[in-house]
Amino acid sequence: MVTITLQCPHCQSEKLVRNGRAPNGKQKYLCQTCQRQSRDNPTLHVCSEERREEILRAHEERSSLRGLERTFGVSRQTVIVWIKKGRASLPALHETLIEPDGSEEATVLELDELWSFVLKKTNQVWIWIALCRKTRQVVAYTIGDRSEVTCRWLWESISPLYRIGHCFTDFWRAYQAVIPEEQHSAVGKEAGETTHVERWNNTLRQRLGRFVRKTLFFSKTFVMHESCLQLFLHRYNRECVIRFT
Repeated sequence: MVTITLQCPHCQSEKLVRNGRAPNGKQKYLCQTCQRQSRDNPTLHVCSEERREEILRAHEERSSLRGLERTFGVSRQTVIVWIKKGRASLPALHETLIEPDGSEEATVLELDELWSFVLKKTNQVWIWIALCRKTRQVVAYTIGDRSEVTCRWLWESISPLYRIGHCFTDFWRAYQAVIPEEQHSAVGKEAGETTHVERWNNTLRQRLGRFVRKTLFFSKTFVMHESCLQLFLHRYNRECVIRFT
């Protein structure tokens, strides 16, 4: 009789115990020495760039990570790695913008803040957005609380080409403290001057479930929360370039 001794691929320990099965049916093992998992006869799973793009697009159409795992047969941990690596390779947001044509209308901005949370609803995370009214592109964003400090981060992150334009916001006091008075108009929703940025907020909530107010979707870490937002912003701005041109 032949006896096969299994070793941990990470630390070469032989202290392995069975630990359930993978989605493809293969046996999983837990190493009692290094506490890392491995599986029986692992195979290299390589996705093409086209396949990876298809899966990430599905994620931005309200599919959960577990839903992607069931639909495409790819581990949700793999998708998380793709999202984090994709964020690291993104260019600066201002590089995705259409350059203003010099008209006054091209630099009119609508600003708003969007409530979200990480892990639990007491960990509030506010997303501040500056949207160009003409191109519908997101000119700048920042993440933080709802204070004047975070509002100032947003204002300073706006490209100088757009910072000279007029800004429409709601009546939140932070805007009045940060934006120069001659460039700022605080209006109510009935005025219709912030319609586009409010519609953008709705688009974000429709496309990424983790930003919905009442949902089973949520981000467990701030890094994942911001990574998904950044990938969405860059894709959205590139789509606006195609539509606008």
